[in-house]
Amino acid sequence: MSTPLPPSRASTLFRRKSIAQLQSNPPADADGHGHAGLARHLTVRDLTALGIAAVIGAGIFSTIGNASHDGGPAVSLLFVFTAVACAFSALCYAQFAATIPVSGSAYTYAYASFGELVAWIIGWALIMEYAVGNIVVAISWSDYFTGLLDGIGLHIPDYLTLGTQSAYKGYHEVLDMMQARQPLSEASPAQLDAYRVWNSAPALFGDFKLVCDLPAFCITVLVTALVYIGIKESKTASNLLVLLKLAVVAVVIAVGAFYVKSANWTPFAPNGVGGVLKGVSAVFFAYIGFDAISTTAEECKNPQRDLPRAMIYALVICTVLYVIITLVLTGMVSYKELGVGDPLSFVFKKVGVDWLAGVVAVSAVFAMTSVLLVFQIGQPRIWLTMSRDGLLPPVFARVHPKFHTPSFSTIVTGFFVGVPALLLNMDLVIDLTSIGTLFAFALVCGGILVIDPYGRSDARFKVPYVNGRFLVPLILLVGGVLLLNYNRPAINEFWQALTSGHYDQFRHLIPMIVFLLFCVGLAVVSFTKRLSLLPVLGLLTNLYLMTQLGISNWILFFGWLIIGLAIYFSYSNKHSKLNAVRV
Repeated sequence: MSTPLPPSRASTLFRRKSIAQLQSNPPADADGHGHAGLARHLTVRDLTALGIAAVIGAGIFSTIGNASHDGGPAVSLLFVFTAVACAFSALCYAQFAATIPVSGSAYTYAYASFGELVAWIIGWALIMEYAVGNIVVAISWSDYFTGLLDGIGLHIPDYLTLGTQSAYKGYHEVLDMMQARQPLSEASPAQLDAYRVWNSAPALFGDFKLVCDLPAFCITVLVTALVYIGIKESKTASNLLVLLKLAVVAVVIAVGAFYVKSANWTPFAPNGVGGVLKGVSAVFFAYIGFDAISTTAEECKNPQRDLPRAMIYALVICTVLYVIITLVLTGMVSYKELGVGDPLSFVFKKVGVDWLAGVVAVSAVFAMTSVLLVFQIGQPRIWLTMSRDGLLPPVFARVHPKFHTPSFSTIVTGFFVGVPALLLNMDLVIDLTSIGTLFAFALVCGGILVIDPYGRSDARFKVPYVNGRFLVPLILLVGGVLLLNYNRPAINEFWQALTSGHYDQFRHLIPMIVFLLFCVGLAVVSFTKRLSLLPVLGLLTNLYLMTQLGISNWILFFGWLIIGLAIYFSYSNKHSKLNAVRV
């Protein structure tokens, strides 16, 4: 009998964990990392609150303004479109959660469907999603908090409320303008403010000044400490914060409805479909994080029943609120005036309801705190799961013996968010966060097509099977016709750039070209393999949204993945627990 050949490198890259292996994973404190596993405290109400906490945050208090400015009242439809894309993904998440009720979210699901390398890639992307997303939220929280303190007569020195990078960059940009004898009137207010702050800050050494965003760092430390102490305390805080901001949103809708002028809704889409789609990254940023619910699977009392319900409940509630809020905002004032960072406060000041503008500012601080809380809960649990599989060092799987939380991973998460929030600005990070989230959503939808393409799973919840043989090609055809009829300027711009012969113009088309080719391929596969319609639609909508985020974000995203692949091949592949079960 011949000796079997050792497994090839390629076979180790795509080795999968069976659902049985994932379900029988050792507890998080295995191998001596603590004396107790994660504590099960979460119910469907708590999980729904976590989902709402993640979704009703920076989007409704900040980015919704610029999206409305670009697309007009029709941005309300963009929220619906984005919610539909999330709904397809939520159904797929729900089936995975019911099938594999363990921590890890999309990372764990990819391990079961695509294999170890893809699981690592999505885990690495989720690290970027949660960390970068929370940096954005922490900096936004600082802006609202310092503005709130100024309103009551308390002032934090400006050099302690601006990121080092922002101040240093703005200072040197203004300095260059002065040396070139350009008028300072050409500088932006942000550049002038950065120049002023850098000049007035105390010197640390040489020309380097003490400039940092201290409030952003402090809130990150406080939230991380709460998450470290326990999931029970975290869920109590989350529930209270959610109740507060839902009450404020209800008051905003009720009061704002009296100031709505239907004339402001005309034209409904002043800048056409292109203007509406311009806000896609800002709108989708409002939805990132609902998948964080699935990272708490091992802390749910009944994960197979409650996780699917909570995902759907949270998505429906948040979508309804976003649509209503958008219609109220664009009805109270012209969409042309909404390009501001605090749209809810702005519209009520505009109509003379100053007391409610103040309430909104206070609630924004609490709302963003709840988003920070959910994201700080999610990321350590992904690291914990990756460590448990051997892809990260064992210390990341350590569980505190008293608090029953991923102790080391929680501290590292706080460091990864707090230090950048203290020093950096947030250019491009919203789009960068969105691309990581969409990538995770797309892989989860694709994973259902791998493990259960015909809806035959015996899971407690499964995506309803609808034969996509004819429907997928038909939907793509109808979508193409609608784009030709209603978004002709974008089509013409696409062809001009494609035929221009200039690489600088062509490179921005690369994501869309790849997407169009993928659509053709998926239509063929759906026709021949009779794939389930809903996961296919989820995959397509998420990939389409990714094409709208710009080539610069794709380059940064691939740069992040290259770093992750270097870590995988130098450490993770060699230490994977699946190496021990090779035959």
